[in-house]
Amino acid sequence: MSKTEIKQLIQLVNEEMRLDFRSMGTGGHYTQKQKSFALGKTGEYGVRAIARILQMPRRTLQRWCREYGVYVKRCPDWVYDWAERRRKKREFWSKLGYS
Repeated sequence: MSKTEIKQLIQLVNEEMRLDFRSMGTGGHYTQKQKSFALGKTGEYGVRAIARILQMPRRTLQRWCREYGVYVKRCPDWVYDWAERRRKKREFWSKLGYS
C-alpha cells in the first residue's frame, strides 16, 4: 500500500468519525452523546487530534475533560515508541561517526 493510499484511508476514517459525531447532535449545543463520543476518543487519539478530526475547538474538549474528570496523557503511546526508535537510530549513526 502506498503512502497516498494510506493517507486516503486515514482521511476516510476521519471523515466517517466526523459524520458519526455530527449525526449524534441536533445542531446548536453539543449533546451528551457527542460529549461521551469525543471523550472516549481522546484517550486513543489525544485532545488535539480529536479536535482536528471532529473540527471543534480544542478548548471545548479540554473543558469537558476537566468537567468529567477524564485524564488524558500528554502524548499518545505511539509518540513514546517513535521517540525511542529515533533515539536508537541516532545512537547507531553516531557510533559510525555521523552526527
